[in-house]
Amino acid sequence: MTQNTKDSIPVQRLLVPQYILTTSQILTKVSPFLASRFAAKLFLTPFRYKLPEREREMDENTEQEKMIVPSMNREIVTYKYGKSDKKVLLVHGWSGRGTQLAKIASALKVMGYQTISFDAPGHGKADGKISMMPFFIEAVKFLDNKHGPFEAVIGHSLGGMSSLRAIKDGLKTNKLILIGTANNVTEITRNFAANMKMNDKVARKMKAYLDNKFKQDMDALSGAESAKEVFTPTLIIHDEHDVDVEVNSAYEIDEVLENSELMITKNLGHRRILGNPEVINKITSFIAAQ
Repeated sequence: MTQNTKDSIPVQRLLVPQYILTTSQILTKVSPFLASRFAAKLFLTPFRYKLPEREREMDENTEQEKMIVPSMNREIVTYKYGKSDKKVLLVHGWSGRGTQLAKIASALKVMGYQTISFDAPGHGKADGKISMMPFFIEAVKFLDNKHGPFEAVIGHSLGGMSSLRAIKDGLKTNKLILIGTANNVTEITRNFAANMKMNDKVARKMKAYLDNKFKQDMDALSGAESAKEVFTPTLIIHDEHDVDVEVNSAYEIDEVLENSELMITKNLGHRRILGNPEVINKITSFIAAQ
């Protein structure tokens, strides 16, 4: 499979086994209720994958530590890359890991920054089979208390939404960078259901189930909702051909942020954008600017 072909397929579709897609299709036809429960379980289960070669250098040259985040009693694995009093927090996306932003971390290391990143619960080397956005948010707050303050926070995809929420809740940082960050949770569940070959009816039932399970309207965690109370200078980067998170999310978040800058790329998709030299140069320049 070529890189261009991969970029045109949502990561959830790339990682999920075919038998799960077949089961999803059958349940959708037989019982939307059962399909919604099956979808919810899938939605909370990250997919693990082999460490990509491009992340190996960072993985082999970081100080790593397993620790429990008391507020949720879940394990994360932290990565310290470089040595400096100037620190940047990196927050990976769904089914990612602490080395997912390796190219960005390397550029920041050259500039004299130390990066702190982590495997969220159920991701990478961290224990657990399920995960969810509140786990990411709690991990970000925990690391801010332990290693902060951070010069900047960089979040990819779900990591961007979680970073926005943490800052809304009081985390202080000089700069925020959002890459391929989603906005609306309802839209996320609808896209997820479509990727699993389910329909909108199943997506609505799944969203209602998750709201009830976590005792809140999950849309309250949407990117633009958090952004209304975020005043940190923010750089939003999104590719117009992102098939995992539609580019409209970037415009919606940018519209409500008080102090933001928007960079729209072409033909980089949801994942290759993390290693693009122009994108990395924009990020490092944004962080270094006074």
